[in-house]
Amino acid sequence: MHHHHGRQGAAERSEPSASDVRRWEQYLADERAEAAVYRYLARKRKGEEHSILLALAEAEGRHEQHWLDLLGEHAGTPRRPSVRNRVLGYLAKRFGSVFVLALAQRAEGRSPYANDDDATAAMAADEQIHEEVVRGLATRGRNRLSGSFRAAVFGANDGLVSNLALVIGMSATGVGSGIVLAAGVSGLLAGALSMGAGEYVSVRSQRELLRASRPTQITLKAASQLDIDSNELVLVYRARGMSQEAAEHRAAERMGIYSCDCDPSLSLQEPEVESNREEHEAVGTGWGAAISSFCFFASGAIMPVLPYIFGLEGLIAAIVAAALVGLALLATGAVVGLLSGAPPIKRALRQLGIGYGAAAVTYLLGLLFGVTVA
Repeated sequence: MHHHHGRQGAAERSEPSASDVRRWEQYLADERAEAAVYRYLARKRKGEEHSILLALAEAEGRHEQHWLDLLGEHAGTPRRPSVRNRVLGYLAKRFGSVFVLALAQRAEGRSPYANDDDATAAMAADEQIHEEVVRGLATRGRNRLSGSFRAAVFGANDGLVSNLALVIGMSATGVGSGIVLAAGVSGLLAGALSMGAGEYVSVRSQRELLRASRPTQITLKAASQLDIDSNELVLVYRARGMSQEAAEHRAAERMGIYSCDCDPSLSLQEPEVESNREEHEAVGTGWGAAISSFCFFASGAIMPVLPYIFGLEGLIAAIVAAALVGLALLATGAVVGLLSGAPPIKRALRQLGIGYGAAAVTYLLGLLFGVTVA
């Protein structure tokens, strides 16, 4: 590890070497690009997130000034930022979404300042803090991208893998391309319908569950008239998650012993209705979920069938199907990786490995089956 000399130490040195100047100019370009990314993102956000992003841009501006001071008269024509920062800038301008935040989080995490003695210790620390700030913002975004997006990726993935396995297994048995195509289309419809039906049931059940678990108005109106002692009311509130103490106090309020309404959080009053509505929105409607997961599965499952639709046959068709699915698996793996804050390349390769593994097993089974049938 190098020691941090900070600005003073760097300034006392003799003329910087050409490689130093190049490195500093690159840092300068990247800091400018990063600040721009945060400003673009801030434009698309309101309130707290807006001010957090602007503060990040400001910090990158301070770093930019550090490199400008170091370069002094050596600051020539500005260099281009790294490819990653150029891509980030482009995405931030166009989309300003959780993806950009997830990418920015990774960029901050890779900062070279900790191992560079021309950067101050404070700057290296800044970048680490930035990573945490951006992680926090990205997490908010990830949570907002409720189930629907994950359902999309997993549905498509499911379609890709299961239908590739089916098509490859069928073609390995040596049956004609027409039969493989028919099997692929049946697999697509069967899988998509079953996904849709499963989603519908799960969303309906979840909504019913939410409805059943919502605290009701009964304790507001009925408590003072009921012929029960406060202990039973205490049980109601404890069952809803209050501590013993808070529940006793709440029961006393309800029985009319205290006149205040100190902690309405677990009695259903008007403000509560809002949060329940949000819960339902996060769950979505049964039909919406069913139709979207049908489409997602179908969009994945159509991939391995395409070569057969376009008239390719035999081994060539199987190879093209595997290649198409491979590309799609890499893409969905990278997206899931980005969203979960994991390295996208690793996730993409893992997804590919799992998909191809499943297809290879069915291919071998298909070969065996083809031999026994023959």
